[in-house]
Amino acid sequence: MKKIFGFLGNEIFLGTLIALLSVFTAVASYQGAMADSEQNKYEILGMQALNDGNAEYLRTNQDITQDYNYFDNWYLNSDERPEIADYYQGNFSNQLTAAVERDPETVWDEQYYTEMYAESDQYFEDADINFGLGSQYDERGDQLQLVMLVMALGLAFAAWASLLGAESNMRLMFALFGLITFVAGLYIYLFQVSTVVA
Repeated sequence: MKKIFGFLGNEIFLGTLIALLSVFTAVASYQGAMADSEQNKYEILGMQALNDGNAEYLRTNQDITQDYNYFDNWYLNSDERPEIADYYQGNFSNQLTAAVERDPETVWDEQYYTEMYAESDQYFEDADINFGLGSQYDERGDQLQLVMLVMALGLAFAAWASLLGAESNMRLMFALFGLITFVAGLYIYLFQVSTVVA
């Protein structure tokens, strides 16, 4: 075993392994904190957009109700009292005016509602995007926590190996475990963490 893995007990190898494990543990910890910060930011943005969307949705419902009232009063007065009808028609929303121009018989069409709810729908879409990004950063943070855990475990193995005598088989075993955990942590960092947030 010492012939094959003898390099693992080398002081320079162990020192380099400890340094690399320390650096990657620190990097994973820092990037994990940054991912948590980004997650928090996007969740707050998502909540703001959701609240704005709900407020805009309620305001639009009031505008639509007002359009119904204006349209009814315009329709009732259009033949006998055109001056009153003109007043109500002048208060139509732009969307209602466009709907009447499109087809006076089918005023309340899908396009009218799509246009009326466009702003609130945009807020809801923004909320979904922000919540999605927050979820991606949450997953990234979880993966970075795993990297940090694996690297810290490897650091413990390498540290124990460095404390044992040069002739000890346990030194080689702990050094091998430290190397394996470093490779595993590096794999997670390079091939899983980097693909989380698009």
